[in-house]
Amino acid sequence: MRRGWPATAAAATLLLVLTACSEAPTTGREPEPSGSPSPSEGASPTKGGSTLPVADPEHAVEPPGPLEDRLYRPDMLIFDREPLSDDMIKRIRALPEVAAAEVIGLGNVAIENQLLTVAAVDGATFRRFTPAGSAQTQDVWDRLAGGELAIDPRLGRKLQDEDGNLALGSGDDAPVVHIGAYAPQPETIDMVVNEAWVEDIGRMVLGNGLIISTDEDDPSTIRKRVQAIVGDTASVQDLDIASRLGLDPTATQTAFLTGGSIADVVGTFNYQVIGGGRIAPDPAWVAANIATEAVPILGTVTCHRAIFPQLRAALEDVVAQGLADEINPGEYAGCYYPRFIAGSTTLSNHSFGLALDLNVPGNQRGTVGEMDRGVVAAFKRWGFAWGGDWSYTDPMHFEMAQLVDPR
Repeated sequence: MRRGWPATAAAATLLLVLTACSEAPTTGREPEPSGSPSPSEGASPTKGGSTLPVADPEHAVEPPGPLEDRLYRPDMLIFDREPLSDDMIKRIRALPEVAAAEVIGLGNVAIENQLLTVAAVDGATFRRFTPAGSAQTQDVWDRLAGGELAIDPRLGRKLQDEDGNLALGSGDDAPVVHIGAYAPQPETIDMVVNEAWVEDIGRMVLGNGLIISTDEDDPSTIRKRVQAIVGDTASVQDLDIASRLGLDPTATQTAFLTGGSIADVVGTFNYQVIGGGRIAPDPAWVAANIATEAVPILGTVTCHRAIFPQLRAALEDVVAQGLADEINPGEYAGCYYPRFIAGSTTLSNHSFGLALDLNVPGNQRGTVGEMDRGVVAAFKRWGFAWGGDWSYTDPMHFEMAQLVDPR
């Protein structure tokens, strides 16, 4: 029999269900009556003759209809760089302990220095693995089918723009999706879109993720067998452990950056959680992607190889404007730092070596900061986003957001 649920996990699940029945999942930027769509450009008829909101016809799919199947507790999440083969999926589903399994697409998007997990799903069947309040709210899945995004409420309210949109990445070429519902998802998945979005979310693929429910069986009893089926490069995450600890410290994790042109040059790496908020990326990825080079003003820095041409150009621009004294090399806090954001299990963009922190003491989070705006403008000209523009400001932080040819 499967291990008992921790009291805190059971209470949290109950709270989500009760909250969903009274307040959430909500849709749009603020709570709205059920069935009241956020901005929509059209409607798709159901079999019963009613209409469903279609906010984005280009990314709309067939509406799912009412929930008819039972719900399953998500017990295990497989995340690989490439799609799992049909044979792998068939063998996993054949394991006697596996009650249900759902194939999805998985990727990570960097938003305001957070590496968040987005899943591309078939809402009609994926909903069975979501918390009851989300699964049983038809409007969530109608909006997903209409091209909108469903997201964890805390993240959605924090990251959306004034129109309720969310850019899946930090560059100008990152796809923008309208938030249709605040709806909790399975552990480690921050947001979901329908499968029509896959081609527009750079490097994302369908079939590289699999959610497994073992129902009454303990998922740890099949972990070794599942890992043997999918291979060593895939992450096999116990979601019960994730619900208690944030991430399964015994599992190999996958960082798979998608969304926008930056994702194409960064690559994908597996990593281990090593404690103290730090991670250990695959040494082969580090050797191929991380370098130490000299740049103006700051001297020798360690970053992703792809950042150096634009970083040099930005710093040379600062020097040319006579603003070199506005950057204090002694207050530089690093570029490549493989770690989680403090107090979380969300990877920072520093883990890819794509961000740097300048003039730290006078530019703390949540403040306007003291960063010279001429320096900010120079970095923006060379493809960097500035944390001072974020909803929760981080004025010390600059990150590579798009590719700019420095020639």
